[in-house]
Amino acid sequence: MTSTPSGIPGTADDSAELLPIASGARTRAALRTLIRPDRGRALLGLGVLVGATAVGLLVQPLLGRIVDIVADGRPADALTLPVVLLLVVAVVQGVTTTLGLTQVARLGETVLARLREQFVERALHLPADRLERAGAGDLTARVTGDVARVAEAVRSALPEMARSVLAIVLTLGAMALLDVRFLLAALLAVPVQALTARWYVRRAVTVYADQRVANGAQQQQLLETIGGAATVRGHRLEEQHTEKSARRSRKAVELTMRSVHLVLGFYARLHIAEYIGLAAVLVTGFFLVRDGSVSIGTATAAALYFHSLFGPVNAALVLLDDAQSAAAGLARLVGVTDIEESAAQLPHQRTEAGAAVTVDAVSHAYGPGRTVLHEVSLALRAGEHVALVGTSGAGKSTLARLVAGVQQPTGGTVSVAGVQQSTGGTVSVAGGHQPTGGKVSVAQSAPGPAGPSVVLVTQEVHVFTGTLAEDLRLARPDATDADLRTALATVYALEWAEALPEGLATVVGEGGHRLDPARAQQLALARLVLADPPVAVLDEATAEAGSAGARTLERSAEAALAGRTALVVAHRLTQAVAADRIVVLEAGRVVESGTHDELRTADGPYATLWRAWSGSRNAPRTR
Repeated sequence: MTSTPSGIPGTADDSAELLPIASGARTRAALRTLIRPDRGRALLGLGVLVGATAVGLLVQPLLGRIVDIVADGRPADALTLPVVLLLVVAVVQGVTTTLGLTQVARLGETVLARLREQFVERALHLPADRLERAGAGDLTARVTGDVARVAEAVRSALPEMARSVLAIVLTLGAMALLDVRFLLAALLAVPVQALTARWYVRRAVTVYADQRVANGAQQQQLLETIGGAATVRGHRLEEQHTEKSARRSRKAVELTMRSVHLVLGFYARLHIAEYIGLAAVLVTGFFLVRDGSVSIGTATAAALYFHSLFGPVNAALVLLDDAQSAAAGLARLVGVTDIEESAAQLPHQRTEAGAAVTVDAVSHAYGPGRTVLHEVSLALRAGEHVALVGTSGAGKSTLARLVAGVQQPTGGTVSVAGVQQSTGGTVSVAGGHQPTGGKVSVAQSAPGPAGPSVVLVTQEVHVFTGTLAEDLRLARPDATDADLRTALATVYALEWAEALPEGLATVVGEGGHRLDPARAQQLALARLVLADPPVAVLDEATAEAGSAGARTLERSAEAALAGRTALVVAHRLTQAVAADRIVVLEAGRVVESGTHDELRTADGPYATLWRAWSGSRNAPRTR
């Protein structure tokens, strides 16, 4: 469980630094880029819809022809041709509309899939400290609510909008062909509709953007409260968290009600526009028929044309509601997809001579007044195992994450094998990666041409759903079954793995065979072996085993680290005893460094920790 910067889970910071939101221009540019590979399909769909709409416009003149036939008192058989043509028009329009909408829908789904892939790719590469500053709720709201809104718009609003716009343009053109005065009368409704659209859009953009942020804050509060339920109860913060959840929920409801009132006002103004336009067309038809300029059938066709505009005009304007909501969601998604592209690339920097890892005057803060590391300097020689020890809150995990490249220091530099750590590295899975929060095992690497140079394994691992073999191959997709067995054997996990119902083919994770914490951690260590990085960072990676499995996991970790440079955050001081060197942190500063025997003899902070930890235990043997 990851604490918020305040150190107590669930105390959400109202001033969280949310993930970026793309500007309107950037969102439109991103949309054009997404559509560009499917321009042919877009043009095909548009062309078919134009044809379908044009065919459908024959209905009103045919109905007007029927009116003229009846008004002139002609024989009933004169109605045969226009009635047959109406049936043909209905069939042709139905078929072509279906084909056109299918093409538009396929285009939308393709673009949506491409956007989702880009979003997931960028989200998985976001640095952990950036996510912590934004809060898990912000990313969760984007990957759920915003994606759902955009998907809904793509599946329903986009095809309907395309058809409505075409119908409006072609219908107005058809009215002009009947008599341009009918068109001028119909256009009397346009100023009211334009003012209505302008009034709505100016308010909707802000309302829907605020609503998305409020929903993200609400989800953040719920996630933190539920995730930190034990701590909340332990500190008797139930009422405080209930009030925070209620306050954020009220804010979300308030913005939802504002959007509802906005939509109601929008519809009311549209009805006024319809009345003005239809009245103008009917009055115009009356005078034109009286003067003999047009027939009753033509006036009827004009009135039917305008009446047929009610549907597409209202649909197009009403779809502004969906469009504004989807645009707000799309801007939030594009904001995330742009993060990696706009991230500054840090220059390479050499490590100290002979050192595999160099930490040079590194400081790190989780916000103003929350500095956890103060100008820490440290060098790890190639192949050296260094244990980090200290009391809770000393900054051990933060330093481990900085070395692994999961977070960036706010001051100083961290260099690994000649590459300065940045947040633009690739992600390899040793223990799993869940960017939306929670303490999980991850593998984060500095940029390198031959796979990850650093792998981080933390206390809680994520077992991905799938077969055991697939879970292991996340670290090395080209690994053979023999490679997998070798990695499992290295961490003393092959025996239980082969004893599973279907061996390596056994489905594990959610809905599959459940692995206890010790076995899940061995799985993470096997991924580490498969990834084969020169530098490994273990952050209390054996803490979840409990006393019974601690020794087994420590043996597994020792085997996985063999031949590598390692930084180990020691949960149990037995790990420190076995290390080549021990570094003691206090209040974010290095206060001691040396071997177990040297520090125990020095009678400093480490000796105090050792006496408190060992108590009546027999001191473990040094290696």
